[in-house]
Formats: sequence, C-alpha cells, structure tokens
Amino acid sequence: MGKHSTFAGLRGLLAVALLAVACTEPAGPDRGRVRPPELATAAASGIALDQFNGTLNEGSLNLGDPNHGMVLVKGFNPTNPHTGDAIIATFFWVGPPGIITGVTDYLTTVPNTPVGNTYTQVAAASANGISMATYVATNVQGFPDGLNDPSGNMILAVKATLSAPVPDGGLVISAWTGVAPTLSQALGAQSSASGVGVGATVADPGAIPINAGALAYAVTMSNDVVSFAARPEGFTNLTTMSDLFMQTDAEYDADFAVQGDAGTVDPRWTWNFGLVPATWLASVLALNAAPPPPPPTGDLTVTTTTNGPTPSQGYTVTVDGTSSQPIPPNGSVTFAGLAAGGHSVELSGVPANCRVSDGNPQDVTVPSGGTATVSFTVNCLAANDKMTGGGKLGDGRDFATFGFEARSTGGQLEWVQHCGKGVNSGSPTCALGNFTFHGAIAAGSYSAVSDQPNCRAWSGTGTAKFKDVPSRNGTYTFTVNAACDNGQPGRGTDFIDIAIGDYQDSGYLTGGNIQLHKKD
Repeated sequence: MGKHSTFAGLRGLLAVALLAVACTEPAGPDRGRVRPPELATAAASGIALDQFNGTLNEGSLNLGDPNHGMVLVKGFNPTNPHTGDAIIATFFWVGPPGIITGVTDYLTTVPNTPVGNTYTQVAAASANGISMATYVATNVQGFPDGLNDPSGNMILAVKATLSAPVPDGGLVISAWTGVAPTLSQALGAQSSASGVGVGATVADPGAIPINAGALAYAVTMSNDVVSFAARPEGFTNLTTMSDLFMQTDAEYDADFAVQGDAGTVDPRWTWNFGLVPATWLASVLALNAAPPPPPPTGDLTVTTTTNGPTPSQGYTVTVDGTSSQPIPPNGSVTFAGLAAGGHSVELSGVPANCRVSDGNPQDVTVPSGGTATVSFTVNCLAANDKMTGGGKLGDGRDFATFGFEARSTGGQLEWVQHCGKGVNSGSPTCALGNFTFHGAIAAGSYSAVSDQPNCRAWSGTGTAKFKDVPSRNGTYTFTVNAACDNGQPGRGTDFIDIAIGDYQDSGYLTGGNIQLHKKD
C-alpha cells in the first residue's frame, strides 16, 4: 500500500530512542564529535523497561478506522505494565502541531472503562507538515497489574484525542519501573529541535543534563522514508515499524545504574536523505529515578529499676552517644524511629552512691518495624553508708591479712599475702610468693550486692610490691566482688572475695571482723 503516491512529499519516518543512564563521568559529547555516555550495570534497583508497544496507520487513510483519524491509540498487548510504573507515550502524525486535546487511558473491556491516570505533555516538535509530541504519566494505577491477556480484554490502552483528523499517525508507548513517583520529582531537562537537509543529515535535539541513574528518552521523525546511517551511540534498539507511509523506530538502553556522577546526553541520528530536501524532528527528555526508600526503622524502650534510696533527679539514657532522654529512677522512655540494626545504650547521671548492676553501656538490635527493649538495674546505698574491715584469710603458713575502709566517695585497701615457702606454684595464692598491695577505692564503685543486703562491692587501682618476684612490681586494678558482714564475731562468719590482677582469693575470715555501717 504505497501511500506516498497520494501525499507526495509527506512520506514519514519516525525513530524513538530511550536510555537509562548513570554516568561515571560527564557523558556529554563535544559538539564536534559523537561520544557515547559512560554506562555502568547494576543490580535490580533503578530504572528498567517494563513493557512497550507501538502502532502506525492510525489516521483517516485507514479505511477500517472508525474514528476517521481523530484518535491515536494503542494498548500494551499482550501484557500490562505494573502499577507504579511511569508511562511515556510519543504520538506522531502528519499534520499541524497542537491538535491533541487530551491524552487518556482506559481498559480494553467493553465499554472501554476509563482508568484516569494523568498524562502531561513534556516535549513536542513540528515542521513542514509533520508533528510529534511526548506525554508522561507517573505512578500509574487502576488497571490489572502485570496481567498477561492475549485476548486483549483487560489491557491498558493509551489514547490521544485530536481536534482535527490526520491522514496518518501512530504512537510508541513504553512503561518503566523505578521512576520517581510524582512528575515534579521525575521530570528532568528536555530539548527539541527540527531541521532540513539532503544526503547524510544529523538530527540532534540538543544536549541535556541528566542525573545519576536517570532515564534519557529521545525520539526523531522525518518526512522521508529512508534509512539511518547512524543511531545515537549508547542507545539500544527497541522496535522498528513501517507502513510505507510512516515508519517508527524505537530504541532504549538497558544498561543502567543507581550510582555514578551526573553528566549530559546528546543523542544524534544520521539520516540518509536523498537529493530532495527532507525535514527531521527530534526531542530528548530525562526522567529521574525514584529516591531510595528510607532505611527501615524500629523503636527502642529503655527501662530503669532502682533498689535502695531513690535519686531524686533520675538519670539520662543515651543512644549511640548522640540521642538522649531523661529517665526516672523507676520508669521507661521510648526512642522512636531508630534505624533498624545495632545500637549502643548507656545510662549516665548515676550518683556516686549508686551503681548499675547490668552492663553499661549495653548493645541492642532494633528490629525493622518492631520494638527492642533494654533494662538497667541500679543499686543505691545511703550516701553515708560505709564498710570497714580487717583480719585474716587462710590458715597455716599461706594466708592473707587485710584492712580497708570503703564508701561511695572512695577509700583505701591494704592486702598482704604471706607465703611461708615463698613462691609455691602448687598454691592457688602463693604462685607469686609474698607481696603487699595498697589500693585506692574508686569513687562511685562502692555498691550493694544483688540479693545480699549485708554485702558491698567496690573496685580501684593500686601498687603491688612482690618480695619474691620483684619483676612483677607495678600498678594493678583490683575488685572486691563481695565483702560481707554476716554477724558477730567475724571469724568464720564474715566473707570476702577479692581479685588483684590475676591473683584471686576468697573465703570466710579466719580472724578479724568486717563491719557494715548503715545509716539512713
């Protein structure tokens, strides 16, 4: 069917090119030569082609067209795109510009139920009796998602309604996942141009900036049925159609990435026009990728329990050293909207006469969409609570003598290990022989022992002098895990458990006394 014999000089050739780009360096070519964009492949995130389709012979010259050239329409046969996609629809026709009165979509079920997505014109070009216009709808909804329907009964179709009939026309529709959900977010730069040439003629819509991970969509149309000498480098062919009067050619590039630097794109086609001057149209536009989803979050509830005298001012709980809230001595607070994953939780503002019995800080994992919990138990003593003691631990030739005074503000401790045979590797307490240790009790380390009301614990640092192994002389940390006043007399009743460096001794006193001085 040679329609060019009826409309001499209005033979048309259309081409479409699409590209999903994330440039690792500026990708715009110098104006004097073509240079392809730098591309990077990526995983499943980012923009990707979902579905496409196209048609020609949609004008009044199609004797089977009941609308007589007043509409240009095509469905996504045989498979619908997915809800949330962006749809790009480019319409081509022989005729004047500005005759599209609206672009709508509907389902192909009788009676063509309207769907209602909004299509906005984003690019257009026209010259010498040929025209094209590109429309975009973002976050499309209201149709069977991804339905494969070879019968064509529930297919999403896109239609342009015209104010005047055209002799011939067509359209290319494509759906893309990963595009920003609103047009204001999605739409980037665009550029259109037209020109006339003979022989090898470059169609160049102009360079546009493009963001990392964005889609570059380009389209060209001519009024001469010829071929391409060259298509834009870096663009991949999507489809080619011809009805001997108009021909469409669509391209896209499936290489894309969500990372990389922004750059420019400048698609160019080279048309093989003949000796008679021919007209070309070209447009290019960019659609931005959807922003990454916010990181998953969850909540954290922190609870405190205080035993003993209750501090009037309460405490402070801090997450990751940055986010803090006051918390009562016995109560809870919640940190909402924390990033899912690991966090550090610390309780501070604990008075010197109180001690956190649990680990502090504590590590916790906040689940996505859930709530994690952390509990702190604080044991407090009266501010003037203190313990004194002195005596002997052990019998025979291997024994220890000691003396101490401990309170919440600090104190002193002396521990002397006596070993009758000097170094004795077989003795648990005389492996290093005789030594004398003088220690300073750290302020705030003095605390009650859980479930042992007559016991106290504390820690600090001090110096040790080893009689038999002088090389071990030096500074050591020490911890009294428990010193207990279990009644009178102290011998055989009172208890002490101490660690100095890697030395450890514990047991009931064999002499002396430990006295707990409780004062309210």
